[in-house]
Amino acid sequence: MTGPTRRALLVVAHPDDETFGTGSVIASLAAAGVDVVVCCATRGEMGEAHGVPAGADLGAVREAELRAAGAILGVSDFVLLGSLDSGMTGDLAEGSLAGARLEDVVGRVRAVVEEVDPELVITLDPVNSDGHRDHVRIGAATTEACRGRDGTRVYYWTVSREMLRVWFAELARVQPDAGLLALDLDRSGVGRPDADITTVLDVSAFRDLRDRAGAAHSSQRSPMADMPEDLVDAYLSTDRLVRVQPPWPGGEQERSLL
Repeated sequence: MTGPTRRALLVVAHPDDETFGTGSVIASLAAAGVDVVVCCATRGEMGEAHGVPAGADLGAVREAELRAAGAILGVSDFVLLGSLDSGMTGDLAEGSLAGARLEDVVGRVRAVVEEVDPELVITLDPVNSDGHRDHVRIGAATTEACRGRDGTRVYYWTVSREMLRVWFAELARVQPDAGLLALDLDRSGVGRPDADITTVLDVSAFRDLRDRAGAAHSSQRSPMADMPEDLVDAYLSTDRLVRVQPPWPGGEQERSLL
């Protein structure tokens, strides 16, 4: 006899977050027999549109890319919340994720959590984010939606500040006019300090799957496009997370989510 199905829920803001961010986490969980559901808040209508015909519905294109990439990674189901992509800057449209009341987003995520009933929830880091307001909003909403839920562990998928420091230094070297040297990562709060990272996963075995899933998001430019190859290898070989529920007690970092 087999035991009960183990479930994980990934909650992200846009199509491609699930792959360019948490792709190897999804693949590793699916390979271990975990039922993985991806909840995506928007259809990415404000994203890039490489190769998309003029006048085409970019949201529909990106939703199809989300489903194709997820199938490669082993996602079992998808839930779309239907919020509009807020974009990086500018006025917030009615119905946009970042423009909605936090409590409304919390309620919609909580309904998904209750339906899926996962033991593990992973979302985007809202504290030391990459600066995208939708990433901050969905991470904060997911935290509140899961708060106090017995038997549910909650993690933030995050990016090491030290890795970003090395990457930005390389970008500043090859693009000296881009102003990247002026970005103070410590003061801006971009990237997670290594001392805060609770969980480090070796996901090197899933590099091929992640590359294939990334290629499915052909309308978008990979965030690794300008990285030197050694940094790409480091970025894709290791995932870093912060456990927020139950609170991390300290000590040696976790090496597995299961």
